Parts: sequence; C-alpha cells; structure tokens
Amino acid sequence: MFTKNESNELIEVLRYVGDNLGPQINELALKIVESFRNGGKVILMGNGGSAGDAQHIAAEFVGRYKKERRSYPALALNTNTSTITAIGNDYGYDVTFSRQVEGFAKKEDIVIGISTSGNSENVHKALEIAKLKGCYTAAFLGKDGGTIKNVVDLPIIVKSNNTPRIQECHIFIGHTLCELVEKEI
Repeated sequence: MFTKNESNELIEVLRYVGDNLGPQINELALKIVESFRNGGKVILMGNGGSAGDAQHIAAEFVGRYKKERRSYPALALNTNTSTITAIGNDYGYDVTFSRQVEGFAKKEDIVIGISTSGNSENVHKALEIAKLKGCYTAAFLGKDGGTIKNVVDLPIIVKSNNTPRIQECHIFIGHTLCELVEKEI
C-alpha cells in the first residue's frame, strides 16, 4: 500500500541537493559549456539504473531539453552492446568503459561517471583513464561517494543510502545541468 514515506524521503534528499550541491552543479554546467564551445563532448557512463540515467542525459543534450537549439555532442558508453560484450569477453567487465574512453575521449571532453555506490570498478577505471588523457572528470555518486570521489575533479555526492532516492536525484541533477547549459549557450 502506498504511503507518503517514499515521497517524503525523496523531498528530504532533494532538499539536501538544493541546499548543498548547487555550487558543484553550477561548476559542472560551466565546464560543459566551455567544452562544447571548444569542440568537446560529454561522455557519460554507468551500470544498471545509472546506465539508464547516462543515456537519458546524453539524449537530452543531443536532442533537446526545453529549447529548440543545435544538437550538443554527448554519448553514453553503456549503449553499444556489441562493444560492451566484446570488451567484456576479451578483457573483462572492469574495463568495458576504460577501453572506450581510451578510444573516444580527448582533452576538451567532460567525462561523467554515475555510480550510486561510488564503487563501480569499471566506472572508476574509466575516470582514471579520462584524467590521464587530460579530460575534466565528474561523477554523480551516492552514499559517501565511495572510491570514485577520490579520482574525479568534481564529485557530486547525494548523501543517502537509499539507491532509488539517489537515482531520482541523479536524474534531477542531470536535468538541471541540461537546463543550465541550454540557458548559457
């Protein structure tokens, strides 16, 4: 039976985002604008629900969010099943994203990992490679930020232990980024 507990918890976690993560969201939006203006792209990745969020955010940039405008270059590394399964089979699942970052990323790019635990090994490795390539790196994380918070330029940590509430906030953050970028460009 539905109760207000879930919606009240979401409101609490969103209040935390609004009260604490605005500076990080603004910083990432400005970095994305700078990247697009300099010929860069946004590369996103995640596993499970976070994979869905990565492709959702990429689609908002490539298509449109609210405004009719030119397409912005963005891609989600978790969408090409042939690439993921080939890399996973030949090298192991932990490098499914890092091999793609190695091939696609350039220093003008923004690479964003999404992990509710903050400990997804394949996301962690990809962000390390992105930093080595000179990319600006960010991560949408949950809980305490896990190990990924230590490898990115900008960790955006939704401090909750409830995975669905973290995911709901991650997509809110993604939508907010799209709106800020559209307004700025």
